[in-house]
Amino acid sequence: MKSVRGKRIIAAAGIAAVLTTAAACGSSGPSKSSGSSAGGTGGATSGVTLQVLIGSSGDAETNAVVAAGNAWAAKTGNKVVVTPAKDLTQQLTQSLAGGTPPDIFYVDASKFQGLVKGNALADVGEKITDSTDMYPNLQKAFTQNGQYYCVPKDFSTLALEVNTDLWTKAGLTDADYPKTWDQLETVAKKLTGNGVTGLVMSDTLDRIGAFMRQAGGSVVSADGKTVTADSPQNLQALDYLQKLAKEGALKFPKQVDAGWGGEALGKGKAAMTIEGNWIVGSMSKDYPNVHYKVVPLPAGPAGNATLSFTNCWGVAQKSSHQAAAVDFIDYLTTVDQQMSFAKSFGVMPSRQAAKAQFTQQFPDQAAFVTGADNAFGPVGFPGFDAVQKDFDSKIQGLADGSSDPKSMLSSLQKNATDALSNN
Repeated sequence: MKSVRGKRIIAAAGIAAVLTTAAACGSSGPSKSSGSSAGGTGGATSGVTLQVLIGSSGDAETNAVVAAGNAWAAKTGNKVVVTPAKDLTQQLTQSLAGGTPPDIFYVDASKFQGLVKGNALADVGEKITDSTDMYPNLQKAFTQNGQYYCVPKDFSTLALEVNTDLWTKAGLTDADYPKTWDQLETVAKKLTGNGVTGLVMSDTLDRIGAFMRQAGGSVVSADGKTVTADSPQNLQALDYLQKLAKEGALKFPKQVDAGWGGEALGKGKAAMTIEGNWIVGSMSKDYPNVHYKVVPLPAGPAGNATLSFTNCWGVAQKSSHQAAAVDFIDYLTTVDQQMSFAKSFGVMPSRQAAKAQFTQQFPDQAAFVTGADNAFGPVGFPGFDAVQKDFDSKIQGLADGSSDPKSMLSSLQKNATDALSNN
């Protein structure tokens, strides 16, 4: 996943609308419970075949899920058929509309509300062992109207990645890793020059939204019922970023002929970038000789904040094997299995109980896990993807002055309010 990354019907067009208008992220012991969700049919926990649809990042992820399915099947006498989707949104939309959805499927946090609105998800979040062990903000991402629908499978957060060779060359030390916005500006300017830009990050709300949160702002209220985009806090964040851009210390990937922040860092065009832990695999594969360090994002005027991106294991409301599905998800979300996934394809466990083990085995990624304590999920109400696309199209203009921060927020406020009113 290189950028956020990162959705039945009442009428067939209904679920298609709520799915395809949701923004995509980018992306990844048997249960004692045997009940089914309200309205579900439950079913047996053994002797069944579970259909599982995943949005795989590649062979490593697919093979890991298949292996987990085989191991659980051997224990329980069931069978698991894992299908990696070529286009998860399209395939899930078609199966839901046709009334034959997979029993289990990946649900991105940004698509969750649309699926709830379409009555596509069974309410199974609390049915696994130690369901409250999941990070609170991840549980919140999959809770709607007081119901915790599906189980977070893994997550990522944004952190600051620093090219340590360029850092040292600029005369900077470990003591200079920025803890505040002012310090970030100082080192970004010092690192800029000779074809290198201090900070390069993607021109999307899925990056600059972290600065809004650090300033104390948000796009919607905590209860998701009110748009709060046009605020002094968000304006402070955009003004800060525009200042960096005008100083030349901040650029966006297109300005340095890169597709995303990781590429800019890998090619030596950026001394720093802001990405999630998916950058680890990409750097290892594409730029194995580039030395870099991951540190927490600097705090803003309101304190520390970052963004999180997560998926859950969703169970279809129409599945006739809900009890078996819950049992399989219970197996998938044990600490041992989540750590196995972490080793296989680089995701971070959604269980807090796995935090110590993960940071011990992957100390270079500790900053990503630390971010879970002050992370905020994406805006996820149906229709917001078009709103965000419009907003994102204006971010590039912060660099050349063609976009006015106040006008950007005013437009975001109006468009998001209009979209929210349709839900």
